[in-house]
Amino acid sequence: MEDEFRREGVSLFRVPLKTKNEVSPAVFFSFLKLKRIIRELNIDLIHSQSRTTQVLGELLGRFSGKPHIFTCHGFFRPRLFRRIFGCWGRKVIAVSPQVQEHLVSVFRLDPGRIALIPNGIDLERFGDFSLRQKMRREMGLEDNLLIGIVARLSDVKGHLYLIRAMPEVLAGFPGARLLIAGEGKMRPLLDREIDALALGGKVIFIPRVKPSGDLLAAIDVFAMPSLQEGLGLALMEAMAQGLAVVGSSVGGIKMLIQDKVNGLLVAPADVPGLARAIVELLGDEGLRSSLGKRAREFITANFSKEKMAADTELVYRPFFGGSNQER
Repeated sequence: MEDEFRREGVSLFRVPLKTKNEVSPAVFFSFLKLKRIIRELNIDLIHSQSRTTQVLGELLGRFSGKPHIFTCHGFFRPRLFRRIFGCWGRKVIAVSPQVQEHLVSVFRLDPGRIALIPNGIDLERFGDFSLRQKMRREMGLEDNLLIGIVARLSDVKGHLYLIRAMPEVLAGFPGARLLIAGEGKMRPLLDREIDALALGGKVIFIPRVKPSGDLLAAIDVFAMPSLQEGLGLALMEAMAQGLAVVGSSVGGIKMLIQDKVNGLLVAPADVPGLARAIVELLGDEGLRSSLGKRAREFITANFSKEKMAADTELVYRPFFGGSNQER
């Protein structure tokens, strides 16, 4: 989104933080670069969005005296380092009630320190299917029923269960294909599972390079079989697109999908249940359409980008002179 930010007049600075290691030297080098930028531009507030940048944001806040706010998008393993060096900042934003409860019960955060602000969707980016045929032609899948997942290739996202569900799906719909958009360390394991199940040519991997709305326009059924999920931004985007969705009954997914109302829920790691749900949707175009319509209505009513921005501004406001209580 760099070009889009620049068109809006937002200044961007690159930092050398291509790591997920909280104690990587890259964190130190990024600290040095950002410390100078904070001083030169008189930055007022630091907002971090991942565990690595959470540590970086806390260091910058302590050394600059600027308030640090952290958004928690998921669940952390309660490692000793995280318990001792929480780096939570002055305020924590949780993206779902499940994440909020996790922070309170596992890390003993004061509930008054946490603001619940679900992710918001830019609805103007979704709901357009005009590029459907073009996208499918580019992938060579014009006449296929297409199941899709958009997620990093991590074990927690459940790609393995989705691949294992495909033989049963293909038994009923031989022309169906599974589209996996994303990259990550799980790719070799997933490739081995595809070979073991003789699914060559039935599962297509693509990097996540196209706008989400364009990619989702090509899909018939969206699946998110996660083992854990803070909220599920990709799922929210699929629902905003108006797709029929299947998700595992975990974390924030349960906040989004009302079973048989705006999507289908299955138990986590339940391969037969996942396969049955996908088969049910592929076999009933009317059901796909009605669930997709209600999914978009649900996202429109509850998860707009405007509400997310307004609620985030309320968290910022005390640090900009509206109140001295949290300075």
